[in-house]
Amino acid sequence: MSSDVLVVIGVGGMGRAIARRLGAGKTVILADCDESTLHASAAALSDDGYDVHAQTVDVASTESVASLVHAAESRGPVRQLAHTAGLSPSQATTEKVLAVDLLGVALVVDAFGEVVDTSGAGVIVASMAGHMVPPLPAEHAHALATAAPKDLLALPFINAIDDPGWAYGIAKQANLLRVQAASRLWGQHNARINSISPGIISTPMGHSELASPLGEGMRAMVTASPAKRLGTPEDIAAAAAFLLGPEASFITGTDLLVDGGVVAAT
Repeated sequence: MSSDVLVVIGVGGMGRAIARRLGAGKTVILADCDESTLHASAAALSDDGYDVHAQTVDVASTESVASLVHAAESRGPVRQLAHTAGLSPSQATTEKVLAVDLLGVALVVDAFGEVVDTSGAGVIVASMAGHMVPPLPAEHAHALATAAPKDLLALPFINAIDDPGWAYGIAKQANLLRVQAASRLWGQHNARINSISPGIISTPMGHSELASPLGEGMRAMVTASPAKRLGTPEDIAAAAAFLLGPEASFITGTDLLVDGGVVAAT
């Protein structure tokens, strides 16, 4: 009999921590666009006794996401999804940030919402940045929540963005809206989907941001926060374990802010 399938997209610090925390006894599908990082992560988990299968994916490609869904379904019932892949403003252009962080999330949420197993659950990793940009006008918010993925990047107010930092914040706010709307689709399978908005986390991406021109401001936010520290991948894995587990069976379509109190102190 096939074991339950856990799909983890993005195998940086947070993704690997989630796979390690939740993957024991399951079939783990690890997916990433970076083949070297992907196969190194898969080998490390396999050496520790996990049943791991690696799949290269471009989350901004409908065909690539569909291939990932097929690979996951072929291994057993898809019971848990953790989507952690993303690009920060210091890593990519505006166009690439929007393709991965906006379009990519929409494609993954919709595609897995069609196949998730009964009582399954998904978590989308967004960012506290989505809470820090001003709320979008109602018309824009509705479009980001409900437009077909193929139409998202052509929305005039999205097409007009020319700053990667602004693109990142808007994409992450859109992730929250998309998850809220998608909870209805997932609910048709008696499944749940939520998002997590991490703060500044000690991952390769987090350290890249800290080393960028944004780093001074980010360190100031950490110092001013109640927690006064960076988050760890394990902090995010703990939140994901809760939202993907039975204790959260009455929670869907919402966001969990895991930022050490940065937003509250801003």
